[in-house]
Amino acid sequence: MKEKIRVGFEGDFQFREIEIAAGDPAPWDPSQKFSVVGTRQPRLDGKAKATGEAKYSIDVRLPGMLYGRILRCMLPAATVKSLDLSAARKMPGVRAAIALAEPGEKLRFAGQEVAAVAAETPDQAEDALAAIRVAYEARPFVVSLDDARKSGAPLVFEGKTETKTSGGDVESGGKNLARHGNVLGPRSTVKGDVDAGFQKAAGVVEGTYDTQVQTHSALETHGLVARWEGTELTVWASTQGIFDMRDQLAETLQIPVSKVRVITEYMGGGFGAKFGPRVEGLAAARLAKEAGAPVKLFLDRKEEQLASGNRPSARQTVKAGATRDGKLTALQLTVYGNGGTNGGTGTSGPVKNVYACENLKVDEYDVFTNAGPGTAMRAPGHPQGAFALEATMDELAKAIGMDPLEFRLKNDPSAVRREQFRVGAEKIGWKDRDARRKTSDPEILRGVGVGAAVWYNTGGTGPRATVTIHKDGSAEVEHGVQDLGTGSRTMVAMVAAEELGVPLDEVSVSIGDSRLPFAPDSGGSTTTPSSAPAIRRAAWEAKQALARAVAKEWKVPAESVKVEKGRVSAAGNPPHEATWAAACKLLPSEGVAATAERADNHEDAWKRFTTGCQFAEVEVDTATGKVRVNRVVAVHDCGVPINPLTTESQIQGGVIQGVSYALFEDRILDRPTGRMVNPNVEAYKIAGALDVPEIDVTLVSVWDGINNTNSVGIGEPATVPTAAAIANAVSHALGVRIRQIPITPEVVLAAVRERDSKGGRS
Repeated sequence: MKEKIRVGFEGDFQFREIEIAAGDPAPWDPSQKFSVVGTRQPRLDGKAKATGEAKYSIDVRLPGMLYGRILRCMLPAATVKSLDLSAARKMPGVRAAIALAEPGEKLRFAGQEVAAVAAETPDQAEDALAAIRVAYEARPFVVSLDDARKSGAPLVFEGKTETKTSGGDVESGGKNLARHGNVLGPRSTVKGDVDAGFQKAAGVVEGTYDTQVQTHSALETHGLVARWEGTELTVWASTQGIFDMRDQLAETLQIPVSKVRVITEYMGGGFGAKFGPRVEGLAAARLAKEAGAPVKLFLDRKEEQLASGNRPSARQTVKAGATRDGKLTALQLTVYGNGGTNGGTGTSGPVKNVYACENLKVDEYDVFTNAGPGTAMRAPGHPQGAFALEATMDELAKAIGMDPLEFRLKNDPSAVRREQFRVGAEKIGWKDRDARRKTSDPEILRGVGVGAAVWYNTGGTGPRATVTIHKDGSAEVEHGVQDLGTGSRTMVAMVAAEELGVPLDEVSVSIGDSRLPFAPDSGGSTTTPSSAPAIRRAAWEAKQALARAVAKEWKVPAESVKVEKGRVSAAGNPPHEATWAAACKLLPSEGVAATAERADNHEDAWKRFTTGCQFAEVEVDTATGKVRVNRVVAVHDCGVPINPLTTESQIQGGVIQGVSYALFEDRILDRPTGRMVNPNVEAYKIAGALDVPEIDVTLVSVWDGINNTNSVGIGEPATVPTAAAIANAVSHALGVRIRQIPITPEVVLAAVRERDSKGGRS
């Protein structure tokens, strides 16, 4: 059915005709007067979390439960010569022991799994690991990107480039890519003619930028509790996708999907690495089967740092050209990404999709090393790519004598982000940033920088929800989505309450169980835009069921009954009208229910990309090298925000993680031994409370018509430009370009020396 809807944002609305699936309500209109959606609602589970009532998977305790532990090889490259579990099986309290590697198998990073045991206590399990007899043949290894690229470097993979490690497989991308030594690629993108573009340019800049490995470091570590009851398996998992976990367990263990149940009632964070059972999850299930008892296997913090995944490092060379009046003529990016034993290390998302340029060339290479596997991590590749691109935009603006923000506005094709740039610039005081550079302390300089965000996912089909309206007027929503801690429970309830026209406290929510209707994985910022339209459609259909039931009692045609704003009415002679509560009393004892599936995205929607920008203000101590981020102004859109309170929380979290990435976090590998030297949260530095800046969040509501709720995710965009904005702010303060993160005191002091050696400003 074709319908004309209004799309756009405040001050720039237009009409667009879209095809709406049968049975799906039309997208909410900008004139919609919401009662629940768009209001600032505390999390429904806030009290449970604050009081400790909420039980996470890591908190699960079952009668007779055993404790699983994993033996890991601490050589960066080795072949298993022999493996003997017999002594471990005889250790006190040990109930099961299994091999995770076989004799002859090659291991490729320090921390890779070899065997697992289950015992009655954690200490007994640890003792049993020490009793396992394993012999290794050490092999040559390489752990640095530079060394891995050299001719004659030890090969991480002698044959196939793919590997199944604890991080899972990250696609290396494309088919039939050439591999030379440890370097796979390139994956190339070409648009226009970059050589011709550079010839047209009045200014050309080129620079190389380095970003480090960032580990996931979620508060709740990876793992699960597994229990068999006959042939049926139930797991309580810390996972971003309970249905993905269910399907992979069933496939790997060769049992029917119907025999696997996955429960994630609460979850302590996930940034892209918690998909599928992984090695530890499968080990727990196998141990539980062998022992005939439930097994709990969660990684400790050291294991988490070594083997659970990370954001790959990258070395990016960017070349860019522009005309004198500020139009980009060419962009060229060459990337060597290092995801350890995994590929998929590209960073080209920002350079391809933020600024308009007719001539573009991208070459992306995966470089394999004997290091823990890279995995997807909150906007994979984008924080790295934004750091290099936004530094280049600043450099090029300087080369042609233009203000960096004006330069961006001239080249940004997104009307929404151009508005966001303007809003953010006013809030941060962009116009007088140069005047504020010097402080009362001559050794402390202030800087202001900016970066742009882009993201893509707008949800997809498959999710289903069931909404039941009860005789007492209350409503119940069943939807199998897991909540990472971002507020999904509250979102589900708010959408249903809005559509039904009932108070939020009249809606109960059941989520986090694979026995419930199918729901999306929580990754790629797809949760809300996948789930919210399914919830609304189910609530809309439940209203129709209510209307039919009331029509039967009133003896009027069902199509004459309207359910809106907490009242039920029917035209006629005489007309009928009742409150929601009175109408629900006419229902049968079981109430009415509807199960609905999310419709396809509207192909003729107005906008598909999520846009945003961030401005950072920093102070840099040129004597000590210490950087302090004082303020971040974050201006983002996520369609129509369902709950601004939790949306702002998501953005704040993304900013904090970006600050940590920009200034502190860095996995350090020892070249002689190939081991991580800071596998903890003491030597591996993460931003703490005193490092968190003032974060000023502005939401720009966009009615894009992509789905019936105009909803888009915000998990990824909030972290994309943070490090870029901070690095540009530090560069502005110092008057010299920062080309690597983390921006440690050593990096700052080296930049100061470089500036002073060239006679730069102080």
